[in-house]
Order: sequence, then structure tokens, then C-alpha cells
Amino acid sequence: MNTSQTIYDLIGEEKIRLLTSYFYQEVSKNDALKKLYPDELAPAEERLFLFLLQVFGGPETYSEQRGHPRLRMRHAKWKIDAAMRDHWMNAMLVALDQVELETNIREAMMSYFVKAANHMINHE
Repeated sequence: MNTSQTIYDLIGEEKIRLLTSYFYQEVSKNDALKKLYPDELAPAEERLFLFLLQVFGGPETYSEQRGHPRLRMRHAKWKIDAAMRDHWMNAMLVALDQVELETNIREAMMSYFVKAANHMINHE
């Protein structure tokens, strides 16, 4: 991976869209995660897609539409403990496994997701 290239440059929008879709398929199967979402998952899926585009070096549409991500603040209304983090991470790892990615790109993405998921913990 060339250090001047972003993940977005390397994998493109379609793989980020696929990752997001696969993630929400996992959310829909996980009762603990489903409790955090409204019945209609499509709006949340679109927000995550736009967020991931931006995080991985693509267009900043997320911030243009919603402002700074402020992840902890946006998630503060939900109880997120280590078990909930694990539910989220497992869903994301299953999604990552379904997208064809070079190992170094997958590892970079996984590293981001682990850090972000750990940062969201707001209850013991």
C-alpha cells in the first residue's frame, strides 16, 4: 500500500458500500445490536456508508451533511459496554470477511474499527 494512497483510493466506493451492506445484514441478525437501531435500517446504513467513505479518504459528504462526526457524543445515548462492542465488532468482522480485500488493507481497516469500537465504550 503506497502511503500517499488512501484506502478509498485503493478499494473504491463500491467495496465500502458492500462492506456497509454486509455489516447491516449482520446487524439485522443480532438481537442485541438491533435494539440500538430503528426498525428501518436503511438511513443508518447510508450514514455509516458516508462516514466510512470519509474516514477512509473519500468524499467528505458525511461532514457536509451532518457536521463533525463526534462519534462518542452521537453514541452517548446508548449503553455501550464491552459486550456490545464485541457484538458490533463481530458484525463488522463478518462483513470485512465478505469483501475481497488485500490483507494489508483489511488489517488497516480492522485496526481502525477496533480503535473506534473501543472508543465508543461508555459503560462498564
